[in-house]
Amino acid sequence: MSLLRVCAFAKCLNGRSLFQRCAAGVSFVGCCQLCASIRNTAVRRISETPLQLQRRNVSVVIAKTEDPKRRVLEQSQLLDVLEARIQQLQSDVVLDVQHANVQFVKAPSSGRGVSSGRDPKSKSVDKTDIPKSGQTVAKGASKSQSSRWMEKLSQEKKNKLKKQQHLQHDIQKNVKEKPIAQSKGSKGDSRNQFLSKESQTQTELTEVEELDSSKCLQQDGKPPAGGDILHSIHSYLEACVFVGNLERAHSFLLSQHRVRSRRKHLNTNVYNIMMRVWAKKGTLNQIGSLFILLEEAGLKPNLGSYCAALERMGRNPNCSPRVISRCLNQMEEDGMSIDDLFSRCVFRQDERDMVLMAVRIVEPDYQPSLNLNATQCSPPLVQDFYTQRADHHYPKLDFTQEELQERFQRQLSMEQACTITIDSVEAAKPVTENMVKMRELLAEQHAQWKKILLQALKESKMILANSSIKDYRLNLYPYLCLLEDREYVDIMMQSVANMPLSGESLKVLASDLGNRVYTKYCVQQKLRNQVVEKLSSMYNEFTKLLAKDTEYTVIPREQWWELEKEHSSGPTLQGGETSWPYIVTLDLGTYLVDMMVKNLKINSDILNPSYERKLIPILYHMYTFRNTRQVGFIKPHPILNQMQQEAMETRLTFDSYVMPMLCPPLPWTSVKFGAYLLTPTKLMRTVDGATQHDVLLEKCQNLQAVMDSINLLGNCAWKINKPLLDIIISIFNDRGSEKLDIPPPLSEGPKIPQFSPHDPTYTASEKAHMKREVINAKKKCSEMHSLRMDALYKLSIANHMRDEIFWFPHNMDFRGRTYPCPPYFNHLGSDVTRAILVFAEGKPLGPKGLDWLKIHLVNLTGLKKKNSLQGRLEYANTIVEDILDSADNPLNGKKWWMNADEPWQALACCMEIANAVRSPDPTQFISHFPVHQDGSCNGLQHYAALGRDVIGATSVNLVPCDVPQDVYSGVAQQVEEFRAKDANDGLKIAQVLNGFISRKVVKQTVMTVVYGVTRYGGRLQIEKRLKEIDEFPKEYVWEASHYLVRQVFSALKEMFTGTREIQDWLTESARLISKSGHTVEWVTPLGLPVIQPYHRTRNQVLKSTMQLINLQINYDSKERPDTVKQKNAFPPNFIHSLDSTHMMLTALHCYRYAGLTFVSVHDCFWTHALTVDTMNKICREQFVALHSQPILKDLSNFLLQKYCPSSSNNKKYQEYRRLFLLLAKVPQTGQFVCSILAP
Repeated sequence: MSLLRVCAFAKCLNGRSLFQRCAAGVSFVGCCQLCASIRNTAVRRISETPLQLQRRNVSVVIAKTEDPKRRVLEQSQLLDVLEARIQQLQSDVVLDVQHANVQFVKAPSSGRGVSSGRDPKSKSVDKTDIPKSGQTVAKGASKSQSSRWMEKLSQEKKNKLKKQQHLQHDIQKNVKEKPIAQSKGSKGDSRNQFLSKESQTQTELTEVEELDSSKCLQQDGKPPAGGDILHSIHSYLEACVFVGNLERAHSFLLSQHRVRSRRKHLNTNVYNIMMRVWAKKGTLNQIGSLFILLEEAGLKPNLGSYCAALERMGRNPNCSPRVISRCLNQMEEDGMSIDDLFSRCVFRQDERDMVLMAVRIVEPDYQPSLNLNATQCSPPLVQDFYTQRADHHYPKLDFTQEELQERFQRQLSMEQACTITIDSVEAAKPVTENMVKMRELLAEQHAQWKKILLQALKESKMILANSSIKDYRLNLYPYLCLLEDREYVDIMMQSVANMPLSGESLKVLASDLGNRVYTKYCVQQKLRNQVVEKLSSMYNEFTKLLAKDTEYTVIPREQWWELEKEHSSGPTLQGGETSWPYIVTLDLGTYLVDMMVKNLKINSDILNPSYERKLIPILYHMYTFRNTRQVGFIKPHPILNQMQQEAMETRLTFDSYVMPMLCPPLPWTSVKFGAYLLTPTKLMRTVDGATQHDVLLEKCQNLQAVMDSINLLGNCAWKINKPLLDIIISIFNDRGSEKLDIPPPLSEGPKIPQFSPHDPTYTASEKAHMKREVINAKKKCSEMHSLRMDALYKLSIANHMRDEIFWFPHNMDFRGRTYPCPPYFNHLGSDVTRAILVFAEGKPLGPKGLDWLKIHLVNLTGLKKKNSLQGRLEYANTIVEDILDSADNPLNGKKWWMNADEPWQALACCMEIANAVRSPDPTQFISHFPVHQDGSCNGLQHYAALGRDVIGATSVNLVPCDVPQDVYSGVAQQVEEFRAKDANDGLKIAQVLNGFISRKVVKQTVMTVVYGVTRYGGRLQIEKRLKEIDEFPKEYVWEASHYLVRQVFSALKEMFTGTREIQDWLTESARLISKSGHTVEWVTPLGLPVIQPYHRTRNQVLKSTMQLINLQINYDSKERPDTVKQKNAFPPNFIHSLDSTHMMLTALHCYRYAGLTFVSVHDCFWTHALTVDTMNKICREQFVALHSQPILKDLSNFLLQKYCPSSSNNKKYQEYRRLFLLLAKVPQTGQFVCSILAP
């Protein structure tokens, strides 16, 4: 044992700490009957506190023969019981007994916690009956009894203190007389030896002793499956530390450490949280005691542990160099270098400077080596992109460096506030007297509700704080202290204002509330850790790369890496915040929802004075059915709905991440850093709670091509097409237009029939009919409101940004498909949203730009699909008069544009063409309009290229043809041939379908069949299309859809022979892989690791204050894979990953060689009219380059290596052999050579 351990051992005897078990033993003589009963009987189960993630059902039995350490521990426990008994007799409380410890919870209290399991009956088991106040108190309790207990307790404490002092004196005497020599083979003691000299001189252990003396309730029980317990502990400790409640944090850590069943859930990083605290506020002795705890837990210190120790040494000006040397030597023995400290640790505030100061005490000339991209290696597809830089032409933004820096400050201010309030487009409507009245009423109520919520929050925090003085289990109290009280109130009021008329599910509403708190918490963390100052300095330097008045020849990610090297001092920008488990976010949100439901009320006569006045809640907690499942629902009162509808508020409040960015996004340099300045964002978006993707990405070392391509998409600057926006807003504020996809207001909706079910004048059938009419009308109104609010949000954001230049940061899903981060307003949206977005940068049309605008217009109309590009251009020239009329008189002219498939984009294109042809020189006309180039059924293109299928390749335009091939028309023609044959044979349904089989009927099914649509899903798609045909007899829809889906699948199988073989191979491979207990995983040609997150569903029950929330978790990597989902999803997900790879390759090379603007909507690529030809050429080249790789062979090799180990268990030999033979048998390919693609 090191000297540090001996010192800590002796000092901790003064308080009831972790080391109290080492004190001299005392007997149990004089134990009261109550104590014996508690000690020898099963422990009462009572209600859990919030966030209790471990169910408890334990009993305590004392062994007959015990060693002195055990007896001391039990003596301490008995003292706890006695002290608790006295308090019980003095106050009206509920006893909470466990492991012979007692703690108090004010009654009444609601059970909170989490249980898990597949058994549906577990729900009833989790219910906890809470005894009423005073139930457990003995009726005969009196003041005299209380005095007797007090005397007994005092005597026990005196005896214990004497024996502890005596033992401490003996130990200190032994330390002086017998210096303890370290055993050479004791690696655990050697880890603490570097602290021994320092610990002799430190006398500030009292702070630790005070923390340890607090009683920490020990909790046994099985944690929920899924691994959330460690994550929850980590986030809980971080929250405690953030709010400055170090006593709670330290005591909770010790309570987890003391019990072996809970200690196994801890890892080194959990202990490092407290080490980090003591490195700033404590002593080296306190850090040393945590090193001892690590050793006791069977864990090894990691870089974070040594970093905390070195930081403490750096902060101590009198620290001995020998102590630092011992620390560094021990770190090297554990396989860690000093360079690892500075390249892999996450630093906050001045931690890095303190560590460096400590290192330089023993190595004065040391300089940290930060090779951030040393381990990066490029996939073969992009090696030339990164090695040959001479001919690169990187685009510049049309801003000076000073302008970009000013934009950065505006974006930073918005993200620091976390919310932004903007004008609604409905503000343009004339204000009526009733609107003014309702707005005043709402403003008055909002002010009153804020005061009520503020008071309720303060009271609830006081209750949680008081009831948790001796309860160091996981609960919500620290999470309710992270922000100022008014910030929680603002978050709740924002949810009330944005509540849909029909209400919202409790789970969704609670999750939104919890996420808003988490976002604000992350921003506060970055502000406290001094990240903002460093970020501002680095971004100012970063603007040199983007501004038009500077010269740089590197891509954004590389430039940011260089800036990180130059600004290595101070906090680390990436990875500083701690994520919350989904269960924590949901529980916190539910707590806030409960507070809203219980406290927000309104007078019932506020709108009608004739009603009786009484306070009624504005939110109701109820239950409804969703897909045969009963779910909790929060519904606003009709009075609140009426007030909000009639007030037509002129202001809307959004979270800051909803808005486009006012400055270029931060480049993605790691899986956790990029996009927004302060708002937490992940490179890969996943289901809440899923972690396997993050783990996979963290291990990957060659993601630079993926990150660079996403950065390039986010670097595209946008602006608003103001003339078109004004037209859309005018229609929106009038009465909308369903034909033009402008949702009408509720005043245009159906009137809900009013009738009494008890009216005897109605027959039973009439009542049933009326009920259906009411249900349908309410459903229609709800849908109209949802669509109206969605359009309101989008148009209001667009109107707010009408005079701005802005950017859309991007990230991706687990397959690599990219998406803009702002959820409402972006270029992936509807026809309306796309139409009002144009490139901020303008480029001249050039010699062919006007032609491309005309061809693009024809494509938007949906006409001339079978015509060649020249044929479409000629058609456009014949309708120039309609184009100009549409541009000049969009609402009062011939309205030709309204008949297009995409009417608003067609109108925007008409305006652009009109401006161009009326300019002095159309070739010099500066155009901001994005021209789209869409793939020809992109999924089938990839399948045809993979299978080298000549016929399939021809059908999807992979082979040069005089006229572009339309695969949808080809399938429709093939199906028509099948139908005609069956009709001649006398099949009734084939005869009925005569004249109704068209391209539109089969298009959706053909397009989605390669993405995994089943015959059932395809039938529903065709059924929907047939219902849209007014002339088709409705009684034959069901039978006709069944018939057509079979014919479509048959036609595809005949046209694409190789496609079905590859699909079957992928499907069967995934089935066998998942049956062997593994999830399907692969790596894209760009090096992106993909894993399918489909596992068997595990039910987890959150016991909130409102209800039991059943969480169906299907992403838990500890559960077995869901074989059906794994096999059905593998073919479409694999094709999606190839599709995203092609897009990324195209983006990189457009940026590299041409410097052109490039944006994608999955397989639809956008650029200026001037550069369409260049983009098309690069697109084809990269498709050829992608499919020149042995994709299927590489996939086969990867799957064999991962799932078919050379030495397998004999019991599973046959299973592995079947899998091996299948994976090794790559489908045969045809004769198509993917070298020259159709232009």
